[in-house]
Amino acid sequence: MSSNLTYAVPEVNIFCAVSISSMPRFLRARALTPLVALATCVPPLLAQSVTPTPAFAPAVRITEQTSGTAKLLQAVHAVSERVVWASGHGGVVLRSINGGDTWEARPTASGDSLEFRDVHAIAADTAWIMSAGSGAKSRIYRTTNGGASWTLQFMNPDTAAFYDCISFGSGRGRTGVAFSDASGGHTNILHTDNDGVSWRLLAPSVVPAPLPGEGAFAASGLCVVHGDARTVFIATGSPGARLLRSRDGGRTWDVENTPFTRGTVAGLTGLAFKDGQTGMVVAADIDRLRTDSSTAVVGITTDAGRTWELRTRPPLPGALVGVAWVPGAGRETAIVTSYGGAFITTDAARTWRTLTDALTTGVSAVGTHAWIVGGDGKITRLDW
Repeated sequence: MSSNLTYAVPEVNIFCAVSISSMPRFLRARALTPLVALATCVPPLLAQSVTPTPAFAPAVRITEQTSGTAKLLQAVHAVSERVVWASGHGGVVLRSINGGDTWEARPTASGDSLEFRDVHAIAADTAWIMSAGSGAKSRIYRTTNGGASWTLQFMNPDTAAFYDCISFGSGRGRTGVAFSDASGGHTNILHTDNDGVSWRLLAPSVVPAPLPGEGAFAASGLCVVHGDARTVFIATGSPGARLLRSRDGGRTWDVENTPFTRGTVAGLTGLAFKDGQTGMVVAADIDRLRTDSSTAVVGITTDAGRTWELRTRPPLPGALVGVAWVPGAGRETAIVTSYGGAFITTDAARTWRTLTDALTTGVSAVGTHAWIVGGDGKITRLDW
């Protein structure tokens, strides 16, 4: 990959015809790995910068950044326009303090044995990373010195549990939530109210009972998100497509059924909330990573998930896994990532424009800037 290749995508729709190579049947979202696809796109994705028509916002400038790894990256968290963290397979944790112009590896004591499927940062020096896997492979680490060293805060003692995502609120005595696939007939939600110094598994009396086999998809780090300091949401799947919601910082929970695609390996995959009420969700049939064309996979809520309005899916096939609002680029501007590419909407998912047909996973935005991560260690920055 060339270093810091910059180009612009005009505000037009780009349609791609994808020829899928042979692939193994996907049996569990836990083992997300890059798959190969051949694609032809017209017009070329590396389009020249043009003056957009007045009907659209200005063209987005895209910069491909050099991560220094070829591992699959699955999560990214932008703290500011300069401080960004990312994580992925092979024990990879990355940090940038200059907006991604350069990325530095932040090694952990686990070496390359863990898959860090989620990262949550609050500053250049302070971040949490969560590894996913059965039993002790699910862990939470924290750094307060920019990744020079890490403290192990949690190691999963339940061999049947598999943690998927993590999220933290704001303020002193920071609350945090981590979610695992159900085990032993119990919904597994971890909670902390002291920055992760200690974690406790919530009692069955304060969490909804799980559907048989219910879990989440550790694909983008966006199956658990905060809408505000006290409002937390969890996206579930397999076999349902339910939204778990907390109004008290993750201490107690209720549940909403949703109208999105569901199945043995399908359901909600990623969430983005502007506040405690307004959000966008993506869903997918994960059993068809590259070929999923389900229609009930994108929706908007304005009442914290009680009701949903289904919206248009992006133009290319592939399982949708991540979503982020871009607050400084317009109130209805968002990015969706998927195993079939990455896409931008400026009208809250009524229409879409294609950014790439490459495998993309995590996405995070702050102000007028966003970062997308995905296969082969690829990191892309978007600026409006």
